Order: sequence, then structure tokens, then C-alpha cells
Amino acid sequence: MTRRPNRALLGPVGLVLVGILSVQLGAAIAKGLFGEISPTAMVWLRLVTSSLVLAVVVRPRLSGRSRRDWLVVVGFGVSLASMNWGIYQSFSRIPLGIAVTIEFIGPLTLALVGSRRARDLVWVVLAGVGVVLLGFQKSDLDPLGVAYALLAGAAWAAYILLSASTGRRWAGFDGLAVASVVAALGMTVPALLAAGGSLWDGRILLLGALVGLLSSVIPYSCELVALRSLRPAVFGILMSLEPAAAALAAIVVLHEHLAPVQWLAIACVVAASIGATRSGSALGEPPGHDTDHDSGERAAAPGTLAT
Repeated sequence: MTRRPNRALLGPVGLVLVGILSVQLGAAIAKGLFGEISPTAMVWLRLVTSSLVLAVVVRPRLSGRSRRDWLVVVGFGVSLASMNWGIYQSFSRIPLGIAVTIEFIGPLTLALVGSRRARDLVWVVLAGVGVVLLGFQKSDLDPLGVAYALLAGAAWAAYILLSASTGRRWAGFDGLAVASVVAALGMTVPALLAAGGSLWDGRILLLGALVGLLSSVIPYSCELVALRSLRPAVFGILMSLEPAAAALAAIVVLHEHLAPVQWLAIACVVAASIGATRSGSALGEPPGHDTDHDSGERAAAPGTLAT
């Protein structure tokens, strides 16, 4: 008897992959515009686009919220803004694929730090090998770009932790919508100071909106549907492909090629992330995700929010 394909799995997996590709395409387009607009202003355009769409579509309930609810969601918004600002500053200075690989150390460290199983040390060592291999290309890497990627990774880890608290206090996408508005408002003054007159160029505004759609709105939509039927472990494994997807997008859009040793470094970090996920050390729960239910939203990331 011929086996039928598992459509229940192929559909969600395809949606997650579309989201990953969309995120990295948006990041590559954003980097291509940095000669015309600052990374800070581009982050703001992306955040404004996603926050407007989320606010209109979600229409979060604001009344009846406690002081603790607001503190958590504001912290969530600050981590969201810091994560995006850090990674945009990073890949304005170093290759996109390498920036995302270094950033991934943040959630990977978070996934492994609480583990007490000796076998998880394998993934720590493998990720460390990846970082060391990246160091072999010192002449190609701006130290400040590396530092910004590490900042983005730390903010991503904070985002993952705050997403759990936000999900418990704000239903569905409410918390993410409010946090996106907080992030956009927080970036407004720095963006205006950094952009000058370029921010009001119609072409730049349209391209910034496109980056927001590709990097946030489309992935949110794809993964919201996918996570209704996709196991978190499978989702985490797919998310581990983000660094490789970023490097490929940079090749196609920016003609930004990497040396073989850098590809090997990316492969080490991807393998470590997949191993950590398969061993049960999740890279993070999506905001709004409840382990007792099948619904949820994306954890960052990163990719969606981080790049």
C-alpha cells in the first residue's frame, strides 16, 4: 500500500520555512539600504510597520490591566527594541550570516544553561567550536559588529524569558502587539536623530514598510497558523536553520559570500541548536505559548523579530 504524505506536518513545516526565508530576505533588503538610511532608522520603520499592523488586527485589550502586567509588557518591548537595534547595527558592520550566527549564541546559551545532563555539554562544545572558527577570520570581522551581535543575542535571551511572562498575562497576540508599540515608541527619538531628512523619502518609507512586512508581519502570520499543529520541538529544530538562511539570503540579495571556514562555523552552531532542541532544551517558548495547549506565537526570533 502506498503511504500518503503527512499533510498535517508538511503544511506547518512549509509555513515555518516561508517565515524563516521571509525574515532573512527582509534583513538582506534592509542591509542593502544602509547606504541611504541608518540602521537605527530602518529598525524604527520595521517596528512601526509591524506595530501598526498588529494594533489594527489584534486590537489588544488594555483596560483592567495591573501594574505588573504593564511592567512585564514594557520590559518585553524594551527587549524587542534592543534585539532588533543590536542585530541591525551588527550586520551593518559584518556579514549578515555571521551576525545571525553570533546572535544565536544568546538563545542557545539560555537553552543549555539550565541543563544538568552531561550529553548537553556536547552542544556547548560544538557551539564553542563554531565561535572559535569565526575567530579565524578576524580580518573580516569588525569587533564592534561582533559586540552588537552579542548584545542582540543577550536581548533575544531576555525576550524569550519575558515572552513567557507576557504570555501568561496577555492573551493571544495582545502582549506582542502592545510590546511592538512600546518598542516603536522607544526607538522614535533615536531614529529621528539618526535619519535626518532621509526618513521622509517616499521610496525609503515604502521599502521600510516592505522590510516590516517581510521581517515581522508575514512570519507572524505563517507561524501562528503553523504552531496550531506543529510540535514545539519540531519548531525549534526548524528555527535552528536561521543562521544558514541568513547567509543564503545575503548571497542572493547582497552578493555577500563567506569563506569555507565561516560556513563550517555556521554549521556547528546550527547543529548545536538542533541538538539542544532534540535533547529537550527548548530554544524558547513563543510569546503567548502555554505548554498545556496547542496554540502559541513565535519566540523571536529571531528570527521574526531579531533579524
